[in-house]
Amino acid sequence: MALLTAAATLCLICIGGLVTSHGVGMSVPDWPNTYGYNMFFFPFSRWVGGIFYEHSHRLVASGVGLLTTILALWLHGTKARPWLRWPGLLIFLAGIATALKAPDRGQDAAVLLIVGSLAALCSFLWPRCAPAPLWLRRLGLVAFFGVVLQGVLGGLRVTTIKDELGIFHATLAQLFFCLTCSIALFTSSWWRSRSSTPTAKTKGLSRFFILGTILILVQLTLGAVMRHQHAGLAIPDFPLAYGRIWPDTSEPAITLYNQQRLEVMAAKPITATQIRLQMTHRILAILILGTIIATARTTLSRLGAKSFLGRVSLVWLGLILLQVLLGVATIWSNKAADFATGHVLCGALALALGAVACIVSIQNLASARDDGSMDLR
Repeated sequence: MALLTAAATLCLICIGGLVTSHGVGMSVPDWPNTYGYNMFFFPFSRWVGGIFYEHSHRLVASGVGLLTTILALWLHGTKARPWLRWPGLLIFLAGIATALKAPDRGQDAAVLLIVGSLAALCSFLWPRCAPAPLWLRRLGLVAFFGVVLQGVLGGLRVTTIKDELGIFHATLAQLFFCLTCSIALFTSSWWRSRSSTPTAKTKGLSRFFILGTILILVQLTLGAVMRHQHAGLAIPDFPLAYGRIWPDTSEPAITLYNQQRLEVMAAKPITATQIRLQMTHRILAILILGTIIATARTTLSRLGAKSFLGRVSLVWLGLILLQVLLGVATIWSNKAADFATGHVLCGALALALGAVACIVSIQNLASARDDGSMDLR
């Protein structure tokens, strides 16, 4: 279930990337309904154009929310039964009340009745397993409240029409994906039966992985800022920027750039701040690549290519190289939706893999200290 939730989250990030890349985030202007319909009853015949991407995004998000809820309950084992039974009964009663007092909201009442009855019935049959450790149960609760917050942010982005909320929405999605991958790691049989590497060779490796992961998170946040500004590509060429190593951002130059954009691409005007932001994005990409290369080189020299962290560092480096290529392709293709979405997807995988590597490297370091094989002076 943890792996399924993580995979569904990655799929959701991919669909969200398609929504932003196609510029159809406001194709459905209401929330939580879809053009007045309960989202689960929206006619398939009307899934056309941008509505297809945005409505699909909502449905997959609902599926991720359901999977996260099941996972959080499953981690609590038999202790979760009251949380299934009594809220389920309340939801069922809310469905009856909705059907009686608001006959025109029959779709909403049907959803409440189905969800409430299923939750209440499942409380008598599932789950039967013992609760997970307290820290893991709490992590499941963090995931549950995180997915609720993510849904609310997505809805407010629509109802308030604020691009700033879209930036937080996109960044939280990346963090939530890391969280689901971490839960999948902690619940795996590999984690329970793993053999750590309690040697002095692990000293300092966690710093490389932590630094690389933090830089990737900052880079993804910058990318979210650029995507939600809806200004297209502020710099249309690469490796140069408007034919120079560092573009001119004076007022006359910006005016000239915008004239060219209108004539050649019919694109929206840009600002000097957007150009500086994209240049920062490019510089940070070089810094990330150098950091990951150093991480892989250090890890391989200390632990070898057959170690878990050695293999992870190689895959991590491969993802970063692919990320760079997709970023270049996005520019050269004038921000083609497929390349832009692949760029987002690859960034999410790189961040999650970095988070997993941080956890394993820190655990190995702790094992080395407990084993006494490291000089802690």
